[in-house]
Amino acid sequence: MTISDQDVLLVIDVQNDFCTGGALAVPGGERVVPAINRIAQGFANVVLTQDWHPGDHVSFAANHTSKQPFETVELDYGTQVLWPTHCVQGSPGAEFHRDLEVTRPNLVVRKGFRRGIDSYSAFYENDRTTPTGLLGYLRERELKRVFVAGLALDFCVRYSAEDARKAGFEVAVIEDACRGIDLGGSVAATHQSFKALGIPALSFEALL
Repeated sequence: MTISDQDVLLVIDVQNDFCTGGALAVPGGERVVPAINRIAQGFANVVLTQDWHPGDHVSFAANHTSKQPFETVELDYGTQVLWPTHCVQGSPGAEFHRDLEVTRPNLVVRKGFRRGIDSYSAFYENDRTTPTGLLGYLRERELKRVFVAGLALDFCVRYSAEDARKAGFEVAVIEDACRGIDLGGSVAATHQSFKALGIPALSFEALL
């Protein structure tokens, strides 16, 4: 597969708290780093996203009386999974993994920084209407094709890929440069969604 200047690599949330030893570790999360670093060398356009929560964020179980991580609550915008406290602004857990190459990206999109709403997608917060600004950036740059990698496959990667596709971009997920959490069959549901939307899963080697 040939990468052009109208393609963008979207790297989702490769942060310490989502890697081994982190507050919300995705199994094998850090293993995506070598693949992402290699394929990023072939892209003129690289965007990173970064979870960036205040300590009193509504998605943290610790901020709800008698609630435990991975339980759910109903909020104004719908059902919200409650997470362990993670990626708090300015904390070591919110930093990018030390081995991730961070000098190449053209843009870093911080998400989840509003106290009252979570943000999985790189494009919209979880109310599905509040934009992050990434869509406008990609359109202004006249980029056409979005390749998605990172953490976690079945949450932030999934929502980002779906939103990119619905916005009219060609989209592919680099599946061996992703890892999933798999809550209640969420990985299988992600694969079903990608199939329905025509989002192919690629090996990173196809981009080398």
